[in-house]
Amino acid sequence: MESFKIFIVEDDRLYGELLAFNLSLNPDYEVELFTTGQECVSNLYKNPSAISLDYSLPDMTGFEVLEKIKKYNPEIPVVIVSGQEDVSTAVGLLKKGAYDYIVKDEDTKDRLWNCMKNIRENLSLKKEILELKEEIGKKYEFTSVIKGNSPSIQKAFRLMEKATKTNITVSISGETGTGKELVAKAIHYNSDRAKKPFVAVNMTAIPRELIESELFGHEKGAFTGAAIRRIGKFEEAHKGTIFLDEIAEMDLSLQSKILRVLQEKEVTRVGGNQVIKLDVRVIVATHKNLAEEVKKGNFREDLYYRLLGLPIELPPLRERGNDILILAKYFVDEFCKENKLPKLTFTQAAQEKLMKYPFPGNVRELKAVVELASVMTNNNYIDAEDITFNSASQTTDFLLEENTLRTYIQQIVSHYLKKYDNNIVLVAQKLDIGKSTIYRMLKNGEIELN
Repeated sequence: MESFKIFIVEDDRLYGELLAFNLSLNPDYEVELFTTGQECVSNLYKNPSAISLDYSLPDMTGFEVLEKIKKYNPEIPVVIVSGQEDVSTAVGLLKKGAYDYIVKDEDTKDRLWNCMKNIRENLSLKKEILELKEEIGKKYEFTSVIKGNSPSIQKAFRLMEKATKTNITVSISGETGTGKELVAKAIHYNSDRAKKPFVAVNMTAIPRELIESELFGHEKGAFTGAAIRRIGKFEEAHKGTIFLDEIAEMDLSLQSKILRVLQEKEVTRVGGNQVIKLDVRVIVATHKNLAEEVKKGNFREDLYYRLLGLPIELPPLRERGNDILILAKYFVDEFCKENKLPKLTFTQAAQEKLMKYPFPGNVRELKAVVELASVMTNNNYIDAEDITFNSASQTTDFLLEENTLRTYIQQIVSHYLKKYDNNIVLVAQKLDIGKSTIYRMLKNGEIELN
C-alpha cells in the first residue's frame, strides 16, 4: 500500500506527540506534527492524505483553518479534535466539510485511530473506482485528453458537455499552456459535427498581410503571387468547426470583416465577387481578458458580444491542486508506453517538488518536465533530483552576470537564509538540499548568516 501522510495540528505539543506516536504505530502512516494553523496551511503543498485539526489554536480558529484547507483542496479529509462538546460548533464544522468531530477524552487516540483507518479504506475504494473507470472509459470522451479532478476542471467539463449539445459559439480563456486547443477539439469531436473538419488557426502565426487571404481565401490574380485560387480557412471548415486561437491579437480592420462573416454567415474571397454561404461552428480562445481589451479600445465591443457565447475559463495549473500529480502520472505513463520504457512511479519527495512549483508554462510545461525526468532517472521511480525546471520565467537579473556555478549557489543560499531568518532547516527544505550542505558552506566561509 502507498504511504498515508497525516498532519496532526495541535497547540499542546505533548498531547500532539501522543496522538502522533499512537498513529505512527502503523508503519504505513507518515505523521507530521504542527502547533499552529499557519504551519499546517503553509505545508499543504506536501499533499496530506488526512488532517487531525485541533479546534482551539493560538493563531486561528478551527473554522478558519478548515476553510483554508478546503479552499486549497476540498478532497482532504479533516477530523476536528476539540476540548469542547458544543453541539452547534460540531454541526457547523461538519457542514463546512469536516469529516468527523472528536471530543478530547481518554478514548480520543483510539477514536482518531479508527477514523484514520476508515478514511484510508475509503480513499482506497475511491482509487479502485477511479482505476476501473479508466479501464472501461469515463462518462465523457473528452476526459481522455483533459485530465483532472479539481473543482475548476470539473466545472469546465460540465460547460464542455453543454457546448457539445448546440452550435453556440464558445470562447475559451486561460493562460498559455492550459490546453485551450484540446478543449476546442474535445467539444468538436463530441458534437454532431465530429465527422466534419476541425480547422485551427493561430492568429499570431500568420503574417498580417496574409491573414485575410488565409481566412477568407483568394481568387487567382487577386494580388502579386496569387497564381491560383485558394480556399480560405472558413470555407475549409464548412459544416465543421473553426478554432480561432489568440483572437485578441487581430487588428481592428480584420475584426470588422470577421464580424460581418459571423453575422451574415457568408464569405467572399479576396479579389472575388462570389458570395459563399457558410455553416461553421466558431470556437475562439485567448490568454487575454477580452473585456479589458474592449475597454482599452483594442477589441470591438460588438465583436466581443458576438464571440462571447458560452465562456469557458481554464484555470492555471498552479490553482488545480492535486491535478498536478494526476497529470504527471498520465504523462509519464504515456511517455513510457510510447518509448517502451519500464513503468515509472513518483517518490513522495518528487511529488512534493512538483506540488511546490508554480508551473508558469502550465500543463505544457509539466509534460516537458516529467518526460525529461523519465529520461534522467536511473531507477524504476522518479525522485526529486530527477526533476529539473527550466522555465524562462525563472530567469532573474543575477543570471545576466557571468559567475561560476559555485558563486550562483552561494548567492541563492544566502538569499534564502536572509528570507527565512537564518532557519537552516527550512532553507534546506525550500531548496531541496541537505542541511549538511549549508553547514559545510558556513564552515568554509562561502556564506554567512545574516
